[in-house]
Amino acid sequence: MINPQANLLIESGKPLFFKVGNTADIGFAPPDIRMGDAIRLCVRSLSVMQKEALVASARTGAVWRLASDEGAYLAGLDEAPCPLAFLTTGMVSSYMNEILALARLRGLAINDIRLIQDNYYTMKGSALKGTMVGGAKNVDLTAQISSDAPREDLNKLLLDATAASPLNGLMRGSKESLFTLSHNGREIETDRALPIGRPAEPDPGDHFDEARPAPGEWSALMRRGGMTPKAEHSVTLANDSLSDRQDRLLHVRAICTLTEDGVKQIEQQLFNPHGSIFYFLCDEAPENGGKGLAPDAASYISAGIGFCFMTQFGRYAKIVKKDLKNYRIVQDSHFSLGGASGGTGEAGKADPVETHVYLDTSEHDDFARQALDMSEQTCFLHAFCKADLKTRVSIRNYTDQELPAVAVG
Repeated sequence: MINPQANLLIESGKPLFFKVGNTADIGFAPPDIRMGDAIRLCVRSLSVMQKEALVASARTGAVWRLASDEGAYLAGLDEAPCPLAFLTTGMVSSYMNEILALARLRGLAINDIRLIQDNYYTMKGSALKGTMVGGAKNVDLTAQISSDAPREDLNKLLLDATAASPLNGLMRGSKESLFTLSHNGREIETDRALPIGRPAEPDPGDHFDEARPAPGEWSALMRRGGMTPKAEHSVTLANDSLSDRQDRLLHVRAICTLTEDGVKQIEQQLFNPHGSIFYFLCDEAPENGGKGLAPDAASYISAGIGFCFMTQFGRYAKIVKKDLKNYRIVQDSHFSLGGASGGTGEAGKADPVETHVYLDTSEHDDFARQALDMSEQTCFLHAFCKADLKTRVSIRNYTDQELPAVAVG
């Protein structure tokens, strides 16, 4: 049974993020490639808010272990980044990949570059009444660039590069996620959640416990900083996000730069709810033009969706005071390669996210169905997939000292 006070991420003795070295031993494989890459994510809850994931790429064969937690706003221990930080990190990293690749193709010299991205989400309604709904808003991306290229060429570069990102496939149009549901080891029909239309994948079971770090030092992949600077809309109340009634805006920022060896380093800031700064590293695998020194953009994006969805299960069960002993998911994401980085020359594409849910609870099947429906309904990142969104871009000089003003999205 889940112990909400345990700090199991630390008690495990494993690095929070690491590349899995014994992939052949854990019996964990991604689905077949449909488009350009297929990402399989397994997530389990360790406590009400602490979660760990294994994420595998069919294209590269790499498997990464990632971890997530929440801050005081959700009664978490703040040991690892919140779920929304992962999608923002993967998204800004994917944009950096496409901007640099497209600039090379067009012969535009970029001397220095810094990307500042702001993601906004909403939560409104009552969980007890079943009216609570999560939402996603348009994204703001500011590029601080040092280049002799004309400003109009740089502006077109940004517009085309954001469209070329594989994540574009989840942002444009509406992608309704698909599900299977297993309750106490028995697959049952979903209610409002749309079915995948095929049997559930095997329960991930002990894949997590068997995973061991590959040789190397992994502590630099992610580290925690201080608190995010407060903005006018920052909310700092402990347990505030566990309230039955919600009407709030969430705001996550990422600042992406490059190290000397080309690895992307991302500073993630959480303005609302007010939380800690976390620092990520992101690198593509050799198959995608990188060195494989850190998790890739698609892995972070997939982890963000799965972690956010899992948070909603724990949050909903806590609000309605129902028993939810353990819960896990297997999530499959299918992306095209990048239009520039992958050489397709096309806008990024993606299929609807497919998620297999496994709940262990003493409650009836109806609660399992209700928990799935409410978790999908309140998940910010499933809302992100369902919404028709755009990324609003702007350009500033690289030498500008101040970051873009923090504004309500």
